Amino acid sequence: MALDERKGVWKSGKGRGRRTPKGRQVEDKAWAEVRDLLGDRPRRRDLLIEFLHLIQDEYRCLSAAHLRALAEEMRLSMAEVYEVATFYAHFDVVKEGETPPPALTIRVCDSLSCELAGAEQLRDALENGMDPEQVRVLRAPCMGRCDTAPVLELGHNHIGHATVEKVEAAIAAGETHAHIDPYETLAAYLEEGGYSELKALRAEGDWEEVQEKILSSGLRGLGGAGFPSGRKWGFVRANPGPRYLAVNGDEGEPGTFKDRVYIEGEPHVFLEGMLIAAWAVEAQRCFIYMRDEYPGIIEILRREIRALEEAGIVEKDYIDLRRGAGAYICGEESAMIESIEGKRGIPRHRPPYVAQVGVFDRPTLVHNVETLYWVSKVCREGPHILSMVEKNGRKGLRSYSVSGRVKSPGVHLLPAGSTIMDVIKAADGMLDGHTFKAYQPGGPSSGLLPASMNDIPLDFDTLQPHGSFIGSAAVVVLSDKDSARDAALNMLQFFEDESCGQCTPCRVGCEKAVKLMMAEKWDQPLLEELCQAMADASICGLGQAAPNPIRLTIQHFADEI
Repeated sequence: MALDERKGVWKSGKGRGRRTPKGRQVEDKAWAEVRDLLGDRPRRRDLLIEFLHLIQDEYRCLSAAHLRALAEEMRLSMAEVYEVATFYAHFDVVKEGETPPPALTIRVCDSLSCELAGAEQLRDALENGMDPEQVRVLRAPCMGRCDTAPVLELGHNHIGHATVEKVEAAIAAGETHAHIDPYETLAAYLEEGGYSELKALRAEGDWEEVQEKILSSGLRGLGGAGFPSGRKWGFVRANPGPRYLAVNGDEGEPGTFKDRVYIEGEPHVFLEGMLIAAWAVEAQRCFIYMRDEYPGIIEILRREIRALEEAGIVEKDYIDLRRGAGAYICGEESAMIESIEGKRGIPRHRPPYVAQVGVFDRPTLVHNVETLYWVSKVCREGPHILSMVEKNGRKGLRSYSVSGRVKSPGVHLLPAGSTIMDVIKAADGMLDGHTFKAYQPGGPSSGLLPASMNDIPLDFDTLQPHGSFIGSAAVVVLSDKDSARDAALNMLQFFEDESCGQCTPCRVGCEKAVKLMMAEKWDQPLLEELCQAMADASICGLGQAAPNPIRLTIQHFADEI
């Protein structure tokens, strides 16, 4: 090869210059199909994930030809499109020569609650009983339906208390789409005085008075961080506009399903709270990031957002509903913002914080779904609905997502100072023949506590002295028939699968921890050394909190390891 000095291009010989660019070529048929799917939508970079969903929904996979065509249509490099498509679990990338997935996919939840209910045996039975050319069976992380464990998703149809017989019946009936139960529509909400508070505030409200009302109620971030909600508004307002609001609806912490319950029943309570918060910070647009595991909720929100636009309560496209694609890490606020921008959901280094540099590098107010639900309630009914409730020295209410070995799993609204015994009582007690042994107070990140620690108020700041925290209040109850060791392994396998891979302490640490925990006898000094490295050096909360199940199991269940 020689450099042609006249033209400045590499050539392999006289007359052998390239006729096409390097790399995969665009196929006209695939390009036309992509253009038809995208229609008149703007070809914005931040819509990449939405466009990948369009292709996946239509063709059940993402072929190399379609990815190349999408890259051409959006004027992006193939590498950019490919790295995003392969980051998210719900996208099936199929290369040339590979067989596309079968027409039907069954995802069987393998979270702790479902594992306790026999999900592993169910998955084995389905794998052995289904034709792999017609149906593929996959293990999947928590689907936010722990109250009906074991759970699986047949296409987009969630089947609770699942059995092989239920699955076969659903396949025979063609029930592969999400079911939507009756809920409070915009018309019903307006009849009860809905949006009257928002309209009054827009007319002559003072955002600082509303902020003070939220602060005096004691409302804190209910996604897990527990930061005083009203204080965020001031941080965002302190930065010049334009500003945005982003709703974190990626309820991926195993054992958590409270947000789903609230939206499925009263979507406009949440939506009004969101619009009040957006008014308070003068947000130019609201983004709702909803996890892909909630197809029914996504459809409810589409309908009701359209109804709000038709009623003139919001301008068209003021609320931008975004669909996740199966990535637990996107529950971390900066990773969620990366995903909203159409990128891989990789957490950002902080500072700067999202209140300063958020969506599209603009100041962004981020709130959890339930937090905004209570913003609406507090504004309509007053701060006393939370501040007047007191138990064990704690104020407020907490929505506990309860599952495991209890008779009535579900979302139980209790005083924030409730103990695990209060929670079990609200769930109608332990299952017959089961004795209370241990509990997970706030998702896998909170680890396991023994039944003997049954007098601790399950609230913010009360569990930290014991090496745990309340998080999203995802309570899983274990009995004497369960193994704390196996439960801890389940939690670390989840973290191993869901690590975004950005930082070595988390990516490698979770993998090594799982291998060490699978040994007949745990190497405690080595595990502790690993835990310390992960907690000290991981970029975000996933790697920093992943050691909790290991440490608490060593501390409280040493006889099992």
